[in-house]
Amino acid sequence: MPELKIEREHALGLAGARTVAERWREQAQQEWGMTCASEPGETEDRMRFERSGVSGQLTVTSTRFDLHLKLGFLLGAYSGKIEEKIRANLDELLGPVA
Repeated sequence: MPELKIEREHALGLAGARTVAERWREQAQQEWGMTCASEPGETEDRMRFERSGVSGQLTVTSTRFDLHLKLGFLLGAYSGKIEEKIRANLDELLGPVA
């Protein structure tokens, strides 16, 4: 099962990162049909998400976004394009790298 790990640093602080994570969650649900569950914490938040053929977790801290994604067999053939799309999406949401 192919796995993607995408890490991004940012300078938004935890409150700003939570706002971006919420926008990402909305996109994931509306555009990609994901089911998402958030687990807020004191120093980091975790968001678990899934749909048929995809599951993963987004960890958000005051300085980082760490996305871990597992693709099912059929979507594994498109892992390069999926990773490219997710990276572009995070770049757009987070702005320039810190």
